Amino acid sequence: MKLRELALTRSGDKENISNIGVVPYDETDYDLLREKLTVDLVREKFGPLVKGRILRYEMPGPKCLNFVMHEALEGGVSYSLRTDPHGKSYQSLMLDIDIDTEDKPPKLR
Repeated sequence: MKLRELALTRSGDKENISNIGVVPYDETDYDLLREKLTVDLVREKFGPLVKGRILRYEMPGPKCLNFVMHEALEGGVSYSLRTDPHGKSYQSLMLDIDIDTEDKPPKLR
């Protein structure tokens, strides 16, 4: 299942750092995302776009995750020649990540 089916994302930037917040639509999916949406999975998806470290912060209060990606914007807004120097499209790339939900029980509607 694509992450977009489980959560929404918001992205931001500061210099050469991009951060993406991931908020599950249903708070009960927070533990699933904590287990499945790892730094390794994010690094695999972003590949050479992120040259530095990726940190993941868990926020159990509001039930969301925040990924901070260093050296991710080719220098940042003032330096980058990318068409998206703020990295706003990164949130769409994040939403395209496949999340293994085989062991997740189906929800009753």
